[in-house]
Amino acid sequence: MESMARPHPRSASIDIEDLGITLGSVEIVRGVSLHIRPGEFVCLLGPSGCGKSTVMNAIAGFTPASVGRIRLNGHDIKGPGADCGVVFQSTECLFPWLTVRENVEYSLRMRGIPSARRRELAMHKIRMVALEHAVDRFPDEISGGMRQRVQLARVLVNEPPVILMDEPFGALDAQTRRVMQVELNQIWRNTGATVLFITHDIGESILLADKIAIMTAGPLASIRSVTDVPLAHPRDLSEPRELELYRSLRAEIEEEARKALGMEAAATTTKTSGARCD
Repeated sequence: MESMARPHPRSASIDIEDLGITLGSVEIVRGVSLHIRPGEFVCLLGPSGCGKSTVMNAIAGFTPASVGRIRLNGHDIKGPGADCGVVFQSTECLFPWLTVRENVEYSLRMRGIPSARRRELAMHKIRMVALEHAVDRFPDEISGGMRQRVQLARVLVNEPPVILMDEPFGALDAQTRRVMQVELNQIWRNTGATVLFITHDIGESILLADKIAIMTAGPLASIRSVTDVPLAHPRDLSEPRELELYRSLRAEIEEEARKALGMEAAATTTKTSGARCD
């Protein structure tokens, strides 16, 4: 299935090949392989603790691969770079002493871009996320949803070919979350960037994604399945095809969640037995 958005010229493919990551003495993921086409919107689902964020951090260059490789447009990722913009769940990364416009301009200022050009570029992205009315406000003067839009604009202003999003709407109320989903879909269509979006929300993944990848329960998590979503936007979760897909994905997630709970119970039993033997 082709991506619903038109990739921009710098949009990048992501190839994850047999990725394994060990942190300290704990092997988090093993044998993760996933291909993401340029301009594709991919959602990554899985039970808590399965390593979704660890995989994203490896793509961003924050966490090195222990085995396997990750490539952007055929080039191995060796560390953080300008090709990947990251939007986190928390908005604490915004500078509270800077206004909305100054936060969005910050990376441009660090790159030495002249003031007038910085302002032009920042305002273009601020208008894209519908925050032109709040350019002179500080982060603590705006809502959580608006702060997430500032964070998104701050990433977009650098025009990265890849945008990585780690549960960016997880802390928002249902109404704000739905508005942000609609806006993100439009922004993705306008930019054509490649997007990897981590979420626990099955419905959210169906509303947004070209493709949904489900991870197995951790530790030693891998990719359980990859499902194309050949549905036109906008999508409605009350429609038969969306409902059918929702039920199928939910069954897979529930099976992995039961495995995760079983692993936790087994680990607790082992620790308890060991303590009694001491």
